Amino acid sequence: MCVVAGIAWAGSAWAAEEPPVPMASPRIQVDNSEIGSVIRQVTFQGNQRIEPETIRSYLLVQEGDAFNPERIDRSLKSLFATGLFADVSIKREGGTLLVKVIENPIINRIQLEGNKRVKDETLTPELQMKPRTVYTRTKVQSDVKRLLDIYRRQGRFAATVDPKVIQLDQNRVDLVYEIDEGKRTGVKRIAFVGNKQFADATLREALQTKEERWWRFFSSDDNYDPDRVTYDRELLRRFYMKRGYADFRVVSAQAELSPTQDEFFITFTVEEGERYKIGKVDVDLALPQIKKEDVFDVVQFEKGDWYNSLKVENSVQKITDLVGTKGYAFGEVRPRIERNKDKRTLDITFDIQEGPRVFVERIDITGNVRTLDKVIRREFRLVEGDAFNTAKLRRSRQRLQDLGFFEKVEVNNVPSDDYPDRTIVKVDVQEKSTGELSFGVGWSTTAGALFEIGVRERNLLGRGQDLLAKFSLGQKSTKIDLSFTEPYFMEREVAVGFDLFHRTTDYKKTSSYKQTDTGGSLRAGYRLTEYLSQSVRYGLKQSKVEDVSALASRYIQSQKGISTTSAVSQTLLYDRRDSRLNPTDGYFLRMSNDLAGFGGTERYFRSDFDAGYYYPIAEQWTLALSGRSGYIFGIGKDIRIVDRYFMGGESVRGFAQSGIGPRDKSTDDALGGNWMASGSAEVVFPIGLPNEYGIEGKLFSDVGTLGAADDNDSATVNSSSLIRTSVGFGVNWKSPIGPMSLDFGFPITKENYDETEVFRFNFGTRF
Repeated sequence: MCVVAGIAWAGSAWAAEEPPVPMASPRIQVDNSEIGSVIRQVTFQGNQRIEPETIRSYLLVQEGDAFNPERIDRSLKSLFATGLFADVSIKREGGTLLVKVIENPIINRIQLEGNKRVKDETLTPELQMKPRTVYTRTKVQSDVKRLLDIYRRQGRFAATVDPKVIQLDQNRVDLVYEIDEGKRTGVKRIAFVGNKQFADATLREALQTKEERWWRFFSSDDNYDPDRVTYDRELLRRFYMKRGYADFRVVSAQAELSPTQDEFFITFTVEEGERYKIGKVDVDLALPQIKKEDVFDVVQFEKGDWYNSLKVENSVQKITDLVGTKGYAFGEVRPRIERNKDKRTLDITFDIQEGPRVFVERIDITGNVRTLDKVIRREFRLVEGDAFNTAKLRRSRQRLQDLGFFEKVEVNNVPSDDYPDRTIVKVDVQEKSTGELSFGVGWSTTAGALFEIGVRERNLLGRGQDLLAKFSLGQKSTKIDLSFTEPYFMEREVAVGFDLFHRTTDYKKTSSYKQTDTGGSLRAGYRLTEYLSQSVRYGLKQSKVEDVSALASRYIQSQKGISTTSAVSQTLLYDRRDSRLNPTDGYFLRMSNDLAGFGGTERYFRSDFDAGYYYPIAEQWTLALSGRSGYIFGIGKDIRIVDRYFMGGESVRGFAQSGIGPRDKSTDDALGGNWMASGSAEVVFPIGLPNEYGIEGKLFSDVGTLGAADDNDSATVNSSSLIRTSVGFGVNWKSPIGPMSLDFGFPITKENYDETEVFRFNFGTRF
């Protein structure tokens, strides 16, 4: 029969309903009249698992020693300090010293009950108590605090944890933590005191913590988290410092819990100070191979601008990079700022010196649960023993972010405790889900309604491998894809992979036929320099043009049948974007070439070139310029329609899919072309809604042209090299149920046979 005992946690006190084991105060019974007499024997009682010799090893008195109350008292404290015993008493019986102990029980099993919002996988690693370890109240008390801390970080300050002990035979117990998660403790209101230049609503947008609103059910930012509030203090400082308020400080940040314990009221008290402009900008240069003119070229501000701490930091980074490229691995750049309060200006001098010689002692990585250490280390541009370089450290951080495996990446360096000329690089990552078991429904102007099911793991077994299997069924297309990529083949920086596919696409609306492609490819990619990479590929594909309408163009009729393409390809990419996933600054250049004719029926050479440039106009405003061109020519035969270029839809908005280019005069079928060129200018900007909505606006202008195919006859085919242009606007929304985009495009220059399309909408979701 089992006995259940409960222990209630209340503040810092414990109230025991029924203690799991008998407890008593430590006792020493020694007759003072016999102090100094000799201990002839030491005996033990109550120990079941613990050997007498183990207990004896903690005693400070042994046989032959005198009875000494002080040493016996210290012995008793030593036994209690082991955590092995619930009670200890030492008693004198004649010449015998009797040591009685009550052993703490052994934990048989630990169970969490009542937790729904926070799973066992999150809570269990935080527990100090483990099965088959000794039960102690102190550790249980500590575990309760740890569990409550987790719930508080989740915004549930009303949560309670009640540990229960179930006694078993053989001095064993089951430990059950009964959890009442309580209601989510949200942030009811965020207020500011002392702000004069910016309204409360503007400052709230700068914070990560948000006020409770019904639409934030997919976000936890409206939960109270003291760590997040501490981070908000820094965000407020950055907000003001970027706008010239160099004396700004947060006086206090107070959070008050409502009497019902389900809401918080947060108040930030601030001192804005004066706003400063840039005064004199100078360089104090001690490196002979660096010219002042080169330094001024990379400084991102000038005299008369409003002071912006972010631009100062970016300038320091640019100068550090410049110094590094000139061979100064230990170059040190420090901005000296002098205030002129009367003129409200800041004089900035960049002090550029040869810094102390510092080397990387080691790289410590924390936070990676699934991802192997080597996956993180191989992205570093620094290794143990290298000369420390801040530019390489920033590049390493960017490479880790571009993996897409981590929610958060923090890379810092701290001085070594043992060697003054060494530094320790600390990497802290927070992993995010990289596996997808997706079911998708959606609709797009190009594909129509679609259904998708797929499995993808971008960090397979924590090794950074990418595995994808996907099936997509739509009104206008059906696709089956299987691909695998090993990013570091044989522990070298060579990405190797393969692709298999089967795709059926309905072009009956635009060109009166259906196309089925089946094939696969082998590929490998590697870096030539830090920013220049090359990939090579061999692909084998069978294409079938079928279901050709009886009223289709004779040019389409002649394409009916099966063709086989065996081609080798290469791509060169020079990438200087600040982020491969969400670029806001930088540029890229890419050139691709395909040569077909190594077997198969098709023989051709194709070259494609595309480029992009990204520039941050202002905070959250980005200008994106992009362009693409391509040319294909046959080697001893004409180019089939399955290999030609088509233009319109997403490539030139305002025109329908395949709406630009050669068309049959009688049937209006799109025939495609052998060369193309297109470009786009787009500005992405916030539209005034809170950032967590994920909605941004865009203005764009697209241009494009498409050349004729080999077999086109001007008597029967409409074809023109006129450059088509369009302008428009749109909205991107990172909705809780998937990304959506809506574009309105308006053609400016076009041919009368082109097909236009003002509205274009794409929607997709995974659940």
